[in-house]
Amino acid sequence: MMRERQVAGGGRAVEVAPDRLEGWYARFAVRNDGVRSTELTPHTVAVTAGNGVVAIASVPFGPLDAEGTVDGLAVDGLAVGPLIEHALVSRRIALLLVRRGGHSVGIARGGVVVQSRTDRHLVQGRSAAGGWSQQRFARRREGQARNALRSAADDAFEVLVPQLSEVDAVVLGGDRRALEKLREDRRLAPLFARAEPRVLDIAEPRRTVLDDAAERAVAVEITLRGS
Repeated sequence: MMRERQVAGGGRAVEVAPDRLEGWYARFAVRNDGVRSTELTPHTVAVTAGNGVVAIASVPFGPLDAEGTVDGLAVDGLAVGPLIEHALVSRRIALLLVRRGGHSVGIARGGVVVQSRTDRHLVQGRSAAGGWSQQRFARRREGQARNALRSAADDAFEVLVPQLSEVDAVVLGGDRRALEKLREDRRLAPLFARAEPRVLDIAEPRRTVLDDAAERAVAVEITLRGS
Protein backbone atom coordinates (compact mmCIF):
# COMPACT_ATOMS: atom_id res chain seq x y z
CA MET A 1 0.00 0.00 0.00
CA MET A 2 1.32 3.44 -0.95
CA ARG A 3 1.72 5.89 1.93
CA GLU A 4 0.71 9.52 1.57
CA ARG A 5 1.06 12.56 3.86
CA GLN A 6 0.67 16.31 3.75
CA VAL A 7 3.88 18.35 3.66
CA ALA A 8 4.77 21.76 5.05
CA GLY A 9 4.28 24.61 2.60
CA GLY A 10 1.51 22.81 0.75
CA GLY A 11 1.39 19.69 -1.35
CA ARG A 12 1.62 16.04 -0.44
CA ALA A 13 4.26 13.34 -0.36
CA VAL A 14 3.85 9.71 -1.39
CA GLU A 15 6.16 6.74 -0.85
CA VAL A 16 6.45 4.55 -3.93
CA ALA A 17 8.04 1.09 -3.92
CA PRO A 18 10.87 0.73 -6.47
CA ASP A 19 9.04 -1.89 -8.54
CA ARG A 20 6.02 0.44 -8.85
CA LEU A 21 7.86 3.59 -9.92
CA GLU A 22 7.49 3.05 -13.66
CA GLY A 23 3.74 2.55 -13.36
CA TRP A 24 3.38 5.49 -10.97
CA TYR A 25 5.04 7.90 -13.39
CA ALA A 26 2.97 6.56 -16.30
CA ARG A 27 -0.24 7.24 -14.35
CA PHE A 28 1.09 10.66 -13.27
CA ALA A 29 1.52 11.60 -16.94
CA VAL A 30 -2.00 10.45 -17.84
CA ARG A 31 -3.61 12.33 -14.93
CA ASN A 32 -1.76 15.59 -15.56
CA ASP A 33 -1.86 16.20 -19.32
CA GLY A 34 1.45 14.53 -20.09
CA VAL A 35 4.95 15.45 -18.98
CA ARG A 36 6.65 18.65 -20.07
CA SER A 37 10.17 18.06 -18.72
CA THR A 38 12.39 16.17 -16.29
CA GLU A 39 15.29 17.62 -14.32
CA LEU A 40 17.78 15.20 -12.77
CA THR A 41 20.33 16.15 -10.10
CA PRO A 42 22.38 13.95 -7.77
CA HIS A 43 19.73 14.14 -5.03
CA THR A 44 16.40 14.98 -6.70
CA VAL A 45 14.44 14.17 -9.84
CA ALA A 46 11.79 16.76 -10.70
CA VAL A 47 9.10 15.96 -13.27
CA THR A 48 6.91 18.83 -14.50
CA ALA A 49 3.55 17.84 -15.93
CA GLY A 50 1.68 19.50 -18.77
CA ASN A 51 -0.74 21.16 -16.34
CA GLY A 52 2.07 22.54 -14.16
CA VAL A 53 2.03 19.94 -11.38
CA VAL A 54 5.57 19.11 -10.25
CA ALA A 55 6.61 15.74 -8.79
CA ILE A 56 9.94 15.97 -6.93
CA ALA A 57 11.50 12.64 -6.01
CA SER A 58 14.16 12.51 -3.30
CA VAL A 59 16.86 10.11 -4.47
CA PRO A 60 17.25 7.42 -1.78
CA PHE A 61 20.80 6.34 -0.97
CA GLY A 62 22.16 9.06 -3.23
CA PRO A 63 23.77 10.48 -5.11
CA LEU A 64 22.16 9.47 -8.36
CA ASP A 65 24.99 8.17 -10.53
CA ALA A 66 23.89 9.10 -14.02
CA GLU A 67 25.71 10.96 -16.78
CA GLY A 68 25.08 14.70 -16.72
CA THR A 69 23.37 14.86 -13.32
CA VAL A 70 26.30 16.34 -11.36
CA ASP A 71 25.48 19.87 -12.56
CA GLY A 72 21.83 19.11 -13.24
CA LEU A 73 20.37 17.63 -16.40
CA ALA A 74 17.13 18.96 -17.92
CA VAL A 75 15.46 17.03 -20.71
CA ASP A 76 12.12 17.22 -22.50
CA GLY A 77 9.44 14.72 -21.60
CA LEU A 78 9.59 11.92 -19.04
CA ALA A 79 13.11 10.62 -18.33
CA VAL A 80 13.12 8.81 -14.98
CA GLY A 81 14.96 5.68 -16.11
CA PRO A 82 18.11 6.50 -14.10
CA LEU A 83 16.03 6.97 -10.92
CA ILE A 84 14.18 3.68 -11.40
CA GLU A 85 17.40 1.79 -12.09
CA HIS A 86 19.01 3.33 -8.99
CA ALA A 87 16.02 2.51 -6.76
CA LEU A 88 15.82 -1.11 -7.93
CA VAL A 89 19.35 -1.94 -6.73
CA SER A 90 19.11 -4.43 -3.84
CA ARG A 91 20.76 -2.93 -0.76
CA ARG A 92 21.64 -4.14 2.72
CA ILE A 93 20.32 -1.60 5.22
CA ALA A 94 20.74 -1.10 8.97
CA LEU A 95 17.54 0.08 10.69
CA LEU A 96 17.31 1.90 14.03
CA LEU A 97 13.80 2.68 15.30
CA VAL A 98 13.30 4.41 18.65
CA ARG A 99 10.34 5.87 20.50
CA ARG A 100 9.61 6.43 24.17
CA GLY A 101 9.87 3.09 25.92
CA GLY A 102 10.60 0.96 22.88
CA HIS A 103 13.14 0.31 20.18
CA SER A 104 13.77 -2.05 17.31
CA VAL A 105 17.01 -2.58 15.39
CA GLY A 106 17.63 -4.78 12.40
CA ILE A 107 19.38 -5.56 9.17
CA ALA A 108 17.28 -5.70 6.00
CA ARG A 109 18.10 -6.86 2.49
CA GLY A 110 15.92 -5.80 -0.41
CA GLY A 111 13.23 -4.56 1.99
CA VAL A 112 13.14 -7.80 4.02
CA VAL A 113 14.42 -8.04 7.62
CA VAL A 114 17.06 -10.75 8.00
CA GLN A 115 18.20 -10.00 11.57
CA SER A 116 16.53 -8.04 14.36
CA ARG A 117 16.22 -7.25 18.03
CA THR A 118 13.23 -5.51 19.63
CA ASP A 119 12.62 -4.48 23.24
CA ARG A 120 10.10 -2.43 25.20
CA HIS A 121 10.47 -0.62 28.52
CA LEU A 122 7.92 1.02 30.79
CA VAL A 123 8.06 4.82 30.65
CA GLN A 124 5.11 6.30 32.52
CA GLY A 125 3.12 9.22 31.16
CA ARG A 126 2.97 12.63 32.75
CA SER A 127 1.30 13.04 36.16
CA ALA A 128 -1.38 15.60 36.97
CA ALA A 129 -0.37 15.62 40.66
CA GLY A 130 1.51 18.56 42.13
CA GLY A 131 4.14 19.26 44.78
CA TRP A 132 6.64 16.65 45.96
CA SER A 133 4.56 13.85 44.52
CA GLN A 134 4.87 15.29 41.04
CA GLN A 135 8.62 15.79 41.44
CA ARG A 136 9.14 12.18 42.56
CA PHE A 137 7.03 11.00 39.63
CA ALA A 138 9.06 13.14 37.20
CA ARG A 139 12.36 11.74 38.53
CA ARG A 140 11.06 8.20 38.21
CA ARG A 141 9.88 8.89 34.67
CA GLU A 142 13.23 10.41 33.70
CA GLY A 143 15.02 7.38 35.10
CA GLN A 144 12.78 5.04 33.10
CA ALA A 145 13.44 7.03 29.92
CA ARG A 146 17.21 6.93 30.50
CA ASN A 147 17.12 3.16 31.01
CA ALA A 148 15.06 2.71 27.83
CA LEU A 149 17.50 4.78 25.77
CA ARG A 150 20.49 2.99 27.30
CA SER A 151 18.96 -0.34 26.26
CA ALA A 152 18.35 0.99 22.74
CA ALA A 153 21.97 2.19 22.51
CA ASP A 154 23.29 -1.17 23.74
CA ASP A 155 21.28 -3.11 21.16
CA ALA A 156 22.26 -0.75 18.33
CA PHE A 157 25.91 -1.11 19.32
CA GLU A 158 25.74 -4.90 19.57
CA VAL A 159 23.61 -5.63 16.49
CA LEU A 160 24.28 -2.81 14.01
CA VAL A 161 27.72 -1.31 14.58
CA PRO A 162 29.65 -4.57 13.98
CA GLN A 163 27.97 -4.88 10.56
CA LEU A 164 28.46 -1.31 9.32
CA SER A 165 31.18 -2.36 6.91
CA GLU A 166 28.69 -4.74 5.26
CA VAL A 167 25.68 -2.40 4.90
CA ASP A 168 24.97 0.10 2.14
CA ALA A 169 23.08 2.59 4.31
CA VAL A 170 21.57 3.34 7.71
CA VAL A 171 17.92 4.39 8.07
CA LEU A 172 16.50 5.92 11.25
CA GLY A 173 12.92 6.09 12.45
CA GLY A 174 10.82 7.23 15.40
CA ASP A 175 11.11 10.11 17.83
CA ARG A 176 13.72 12.68 16.76
CA ARG A 177 14.45 13.74 20.34
CA ALA A 178 15.18 10.17 21.36
CA LEU A 179 17.41 9.73 18.32
CA GLU A 180 19.32 12.91 19.21
CA LYS A 181 19.92 11.53 22.70
CA LEU A 182 21.29 8.32 21.19
CA ARG A 183 23.51 10.40 18.92
CA GLU A 184 25.35 11.54 22.07
CA ASP A 185 26.55 7.98 22.69
CA ARG A 186 30.07 7.88 21.25
CA ARG A 187 29.79 4.17 20.52
CA LEU A 188 27.11 4.97 17.92
CA ALA A 189 29.00 7.75 16.13
CA PRO A 190 29.89 5.52 13.13
CA LEU A 191 26.23 4.49 12.86
CA PHE A 192 24.85 8.04 12.83
CA ALA A 193 27.58 9.14 10.42
CA ARG A 194 26.09 6.76 7.84
CA ALA A 195 22.43 7.69 8.47
CA GLU A 196 20.20 8.84 5.61
CA PRO A 197 18.71 12.36 6.02
CA ARG A 198 15.16 11.01 5.99
CA VAL A 199 13.73 9.86 9.34
CA LEU A 200 10.75 7.49 9.13
CA ASP A 201 7.63 8.41 11.07
CA ILE A 202 6.65 5.16 12.80
CA ALA A 203 4.38 3.74 15.48
CA GLU A 204 5.74 2.31 18.75
CA PRO A 205 8.55 -0.04 17.63
CA ARG A 206 7.80 -3.75 17.44
CA ARG A 207 8.76 -6.46 14.99
CA THR A 208 5.85 -5.78 12.62
CA VAL A 209 6.76 -2.07 12.59
CA LEU A 210 10.35 -3.01 11.76
CA ASP A 211 9.15 -5.13 8.83
CA ASP A 212 7.11 -2.20 7.55
CA ALA A 213 10.06 0.18 8.01
CA ALA A 214 12.30 -2.14 5.98
CA GLU A 215 9.93 -1.81 3.03
CA ARG A 216 9.50 1.94 3.46
CA ALA A 217 13.26 2.47 3.73
CA VAL A 218 13.78 1.48 0.09
CA ALA A 219 10.74 3.36 -1.22
CA VAL A 220 11.14 6.61 -3.14
CA GLU A 221 9.44 9.61 -1.54
CA ILE A 222 7.85 11.90 -4.14
CA THR A 223 6.51 15.34 -3.22
CA LEU A 224 3.70 16.71 -5.39
CA ARG A 225 3.30 20.48 -5.68
CA GLY A 226 0.54 22.35 -7.43
CA SER A 227 -1.88 19.44 -7.38
